[in-house]
Amino acid sequence: MDKILEDLHKNLAQELLDRIKNGDEKASILNVARQFLKDNGIEALPVQDSPLKSLIDELPFDDDEEENDLQKVAN
Repeated sequence: MDKILEDLHKNLAQELLDRIKNGDEKASILNVARQFLKDNGIEALPVQDSPLKSLIDELPFDDDEEENDLQKVAN
């Protein structure tokens, strides 16, 4: 049974990777991949010159704006 589960895990990871590499960027595929990584304890830090850091830099959120919103809620 362990071998079956190991193969299933490996094949799911490979299928997700293949779909993303081939441009299947549907939200559902990306969400399954995100959950797969989370379930397996895979995390990333936004280090300089990494894709994650670039993504964070492009998000339309302003830290000052978020801080102001939190202060409004607190008052």
